[in-house]
Amino acid sequence: MKHISERLLVVGFVGTTFLIAILFFILPHPRFSELENRYLQAAPQFTWDNLISKKFAEEAESFITDHFPFRDKWLWVKSTSEQARLQQENNGIYHGKDGYLFEKFLEPDYTKVQRYTASVNRFASNHPTVKITFMLAPTSIGIYPERLPWLAPSYPQRDVNRFIGHQIDDGITFIDGLDVLTPHASESIYYRTDHHWTTYGAYLAYVAYAEQRGWQPLSQRDFSIKTVSDSFLGSYHTRSQFTGLTPDTIQTYIPRNPAPTEMYIADTNQTVSGMYDENFLTKKDQYSYFLGGVHALMKLTTALDPNQIEQDKLLVIKDSYAHSLLPFLTNHVSEIHVIDLRYYNGSITNYLNENGIKDVLFLFNTATLVEDASLLKLN
Repeated sequence: MKHISERLLVVGFVGTTFLIAILFFILPHPRFSELENRYLQAAPQFTWDNLISKKFAEEAESFITDHFPFRDKWLWVKSTSEQARLQQENNGIYHGKDGYLFEKFLEPDYTKVQRYTASVNRFASNHPTVKITFMLAPTSIGIYPERLPWLAPSYPQRDVNRFIGHQIDDGITFIDGLDVLTPHASESIYYRTDHHWTTYGAYLAYVAYAEQRGWQPLSQRDFSIKTVSDSFLGSYHTRSQFTGLTPDTIQTYIPRNPAPTEMYIADTNQTVSGMYDENFLTKKDQYSYFLGGVHALMKLTTALDPNQIEQDKLLVIKDSYAHSLLPFLTNHVSEIHVIDLRYYNGSITNYLNENGIKDVLFLFNTATLVEDASLLKLN
């Protein structure tokens, strides 16, 4: 009897493994996960360079993990079972105090960070006539470490931002978002369930950048502030699947004296009026209401009154933190070019020369910067 049960166990294990393998190959492999609100790993490309550098193995592992059959259902089961055990962390997300979710942030690989900052410095030295500003925004865990669960491990983002600021060359203007946002920590500057800052948090960053450039920023009284959603459950919620959370609200700041803006999206070769896509307010990824989500290359052209123009052209090299900040900049700059290095593979030098751009703003959040090697594509 014992041998029969052991054989059944082996047959069941082998059969289940074989079935999962079959499902992995026959089920579609989506490019984007609505649940996790991110692009999934594409099939790895086999080259000798990728094999030797271990990139092929790393991408293959990520590809299998991202496209495991019924992954979304397993994430929900894992989250539900762990909440039942009163566990305050799931899938790298902490359930903190005051309804806040936080992404786990541990000590980064400073050798990699140095490579990324060296790439920015090299880019600046290769373009001595270009004025460059580097703004580094903390994520919510950097502002609210006291709201983490008891004994939850975390590394201070202030130490990381300070390190990066020291690595950036003196010819580049560095703005530490911690210095900008910490005085406003008691206000609603971050979503509770998402990794982005709120529109108000983006407004504070806009004011800091405008003042650094010598512009006169618009006051909050110069905007009509409107709530466009009160049902936003963001990326931290999608990853953790914690239940019983209060949704966030999304606000938009519309100038009381607006100037029309056209947005050209190079990815799709489309030009649209305005910078907001209300279709996303009915979807899971509501933050993509700003600029219609992530694109490799965009251009925002605003018909400003000549007296309003502080600058003709600006290139913003960014992550998605810029999406809610860029509309503020259109009140001062008539032509803003926007590049996301994660998806753009052209020459930045050629782009600057072809478009006659002499001002660049780098805008990244700390968590993205320390993990994303896309800055190495600058040169």
